[in-house]
Amino acid sequence: MQDYHEPYEELSDKDRSYVYALNSLKEEIEAIDWYNQRAAVSKDPTIKEIMEHNRDEEIEHAVMLIEWLRRNMDGWDEELKTYLFTEKPLLEVEEEAVEGESKEESSSNKKGDLGLRGLK
Repeated sequence: MQDYHEPYEELSDKDRSYVYALNSLKEEIEAIDWYNQRAAVSKDPTIKEIMEHNRDEEIEHAVMLIEWLRRNMDGWDEELKTYLFTEKPLLEVEEEAVEGESKEESSSNKKGDLGLRGLK
């Protein structure tokens, strides 16, 4: 199967579900791009309206997949909570998140912790 970079048999059902969701998300993002480009160049207003409607449906599908990933795959929830619905420039948000992690690590090290609590 071409969607897999590792032997299919070696992946758990959970990992295969991630592959399905991530590939579907890529397909939805690609469809959003196609419909958006078609809407941008459409001369006929009724076709433009249909293309915009289709684009918006694909956005809905992409968001549903992102939410599934947030609920099921490690890392998504934390990153989405860090970046979504913020007003600051995104690189500033990242900088603050990294600073927060550094402060958290240094305070845990001061308590005699070897910094291994965060390892999984």
